[in-house]
Amino acid sequence: MGKRFPHDTSEYLSIFNAAVDEIKTARLQIARQINATAIGIYWNLGKLLSEKKIEKGYGAGVVNRLSVDLKAQFPDMGFSPRNLWNMKRFYDRYSAANSKLQRCVAVLPWRHNLLLLEKTATDNEAFYYAQKAVELGWTSDILLNYIKADSYHNEKKLPKSHNFKEALPEILAEQANDMLKNSYNLGFLGITQPVREKELEQRLVEKIKQFVLELGKGFTFVGNQYKIEYNHKEYFVDILLYHRGLRSLVAIELKIGSFKPEYIGKMNFYLGLLDKLEKQPDENPSIGIILCADKDHLDVEIALQNFTKPIGIAEYRLLLPTEELEAMIMIELKKETEHKKSSPHMQ
Repeated sequence: MGKRFPHDTSEYLSIFNAAVDEIKTARLQIARQINATAIGIYWNLGKLLSEKKIEKGYGAGVVNRLSVDLKAQFPDMGFSPRNLWNMKRFYDRYSAANSKLQRCVAVLPWRHNLLLLEKTATDNEAFYYAQKAVELGWTSDILLNYIKADSYHNEKKLPKSHNFKEALPEILAEQANDMLKNSYNLGFLGITQPVREKELEQRLVEKIKQFVLELGKGFTFVGNQYKIEYNHKEYFVDILLYHRGLRSLVAIELKIGSFKPEYIGKMNFYLGLLDKLEKQPDENPSIGIILCADKDHLDVEIALQNFTKPIGIAEYRLLLPTEELEAMIMIELKKETEHKKSSPHMQ
């Protein structure tokens, strides 16, 4: 008789997780194929308009009529006059670009491409954002936040701050360096100053988790406020992830304000506990990332001396103005109040 798998066994969970991964992969491939087909149509229509030398002004009548007739034939394909002009811009912008940039924009959703057309000035800048969006699966909102934060220029200016070369084997150190970013855009959190309300803080921690998972290729979520018990004491890591490529646990600590040297000691201690209590024998050493509002590379370099655990320090950027922050806080606190009223056990 074949082996039976009770519903709560690790064997069954392994099969279930593998099935979910297969389905998600297939759905993603189908979505990409549909998107690539749509982008191909837009590219060819843009090429047609470009080769026919249709320009704004005298060509407006042609485009308007074309829009009406195409929408009659294909009402769900977005053939508005504005979109037709954007298709021409799309072709004109990238038809002479290098093949790497062409391949990137060809697989991005149309909304992403419209942002790149509107917000980037050079092919190098467009390629930087397009490549990141493809590799990390950025939504259009995240792409917009990164463009607003001028990540293309800021990443060139800021050196990466870590001790990976000293703390890890060479190949693993290179992979960890690729994994770490100079700065992370947390504008979607809506924070420009410390927020003290306990209920709101929990919501923000959860949003940070979502952001890091979305940006970090190869990451899987382990837990937030992850509890480690040792020597009759409890310690809590803000966010604990696992990186499949590195085969390492990755601890993330968020700090409101500038970098302080004492953050290194705390993270080093956490990594020691993770390696002792959580790391599996076939896994690589745990890695720490400290996210601060601001850091001085030289200060970090000095602070990292003599520490043996691999630790990286990165900045985060916050974009929302004060007015939007205040509105967001009021909405979140109202939601929390309503949630308490609707939950009898919280009365």
